[in-house]
Amino acid sequence: MKFAPLALALSALLLGACSQTSDEAAPAADAATSDTAAATDATAADAAPAVEDADARDREADPMAAILAGDWRDPANVARDPYRHPRETLEFFGVGPSQTVIEISPGAGWYTEILAPLAQGKGRYIGVLNDPAKAGSERATEYYANANTKFREKLAARADVYANASVVEVDPKAPVFGEPGSADVVLTFRNVHNWVGAGSEAAMFKGFFDVLAPGGVLGVVEHRAAAGKTLEEVVESGYLPEDYVIGLATAAGFVLDEKSEINANPADTKDHPNGVWTLPPGNRHDEADKAKYAAIGESDRMTLRFVKPQAEAAAE
Repeated sequence: MKFAPLALALSALLLGACSQTSDEAAPAADAATSDTAAATDATAADAAPAVEDADARDREADPMAAILAGDWRDPANVARDPYRHPRETLEFFGVGPSQTVIEISPGAGWYTEILAPLAQGKGRYIGVLNDPAKAGSERATEYYANANTKFREKLAARADVYANASVVEVDPKAPVFGEPGSADVVLTFRNVHNWVGAGSEAAMFKGFFDVLAPGGVLGVVEHRAAAGKTLEEVVESGYLPEDYVIGLATAAGFVLDEKSEINANPADTKDHPNGVWTLPPGNRHDEADKAKYAAIGESDRMTLRFVKPQAEAAAE
């Protein structure tokens, strides 16, 4: 993968090293000392490109470092990295640069800014949006139409970064995300509660299963309800019971492979007046409570990795 900002930065470093001037000549009495210093400086100068070359190799071997530092990322999104842990989360899901990755309901593109560049050159990124024509109301139709337009404009504005990105619009009641078995990874971040509210959760998980190749991964990050809470108790809060989400995936045919506490937040008491939207980034609270909720941070989240069984195992 090539990242123009990174390449320019490295070129600048190399040019800077080449343009360095030696110190002023020392008096004749100190000639020996000067020669030794000059030799030391020359040795250091010779070593500098090797260090820079090593840095370049490290960036190439670790494309995530360059992506997370990319100039295309919205600064407001970068500020949320400590809460969303993108590197650790994607490593847990096993996301790589040569995969076909489908992101469900990417919103304004927080994870798109990371996933699409990762696929640049080798893989493929597909963002799944709701089809406005399938929305249940005029208001919803207008909302999805505007949101989808903005998402496409975001991709078009940086073709150098998003060249391998494409968009699919689906009916959430009967979603088809692509050809059966065509994806390596399906990812959803903080969306399941919306589908539960709309009654489309079973259809969505079935669609994930259909589009994934055998052995493919479904990665789910979702607001986690307090232990012991039922769906009925929390459905309006934006939080969901972890066992309920696991049940949705297993009912669709997936196998739970592993859980992670990467996105856990023990400070989240989950009893906020406006549910999960009370916390950042929603911040639906009185101004007087700003410091209180900022100290809590973003919600406590489950991070679940599911696998579509291999064909042989599924047939047994």
